Amino acid sequence: MTTTYRKDPDAVANLTPEQYAVTQQDATEPAFRNEFWNNHDDGIYVDVVSGEPLFSSTDKFDSGSGWPSFTRPIDPANVVRNEDRSYGMVRTEVRSSGGDSHLGHLFPDGPRDQGGLRYCINSAALRFIPVDQLETEGYGDFRSLFTTKEA
Repeated sequence: MTTTYRKDPDAVANLTPEQYAVTQQDATEPAFRNEFWNNHDDGIYVDVVSGEPLFSSTDKFDSGSGWPSFTRPIDPANVVRNEDRSYGMVRTEVRSSGGDSHLGHLFPDGPRDQGGLRYCINSAALRFIPVDQLETEGYGDFRSLFTTKEA
């Protein structure tokens, strides 16, 4: 896919106050009170600011944290890791590479049999594209992530 993803000023202007606080000001939404923490539908999650494909439902798991949790990104190049020393601790922040949106944090307490990582992501940073809408939304190249599941 040759699409270039970058911060879209129109998308930023249309963010809800919570989406803006999370993606542009590095805020965190409340646990268990966000759109995707309990979403079990098949599809991909993209950056709400740039449309950059970030995570797949095939890599989503219930961490018990109250936020959407993934074992890995669709493409590691789409997620940037930064050291975060806020709140008196050292964590690894994750941001979208094209949109520079704050997404959440990365922790080493994910499922061991899947690499041991937990990408703990704010729903407010994401837009969900259901598998049956991938083509119409311009993400048809990602349908292959779901072919074995549908067979």
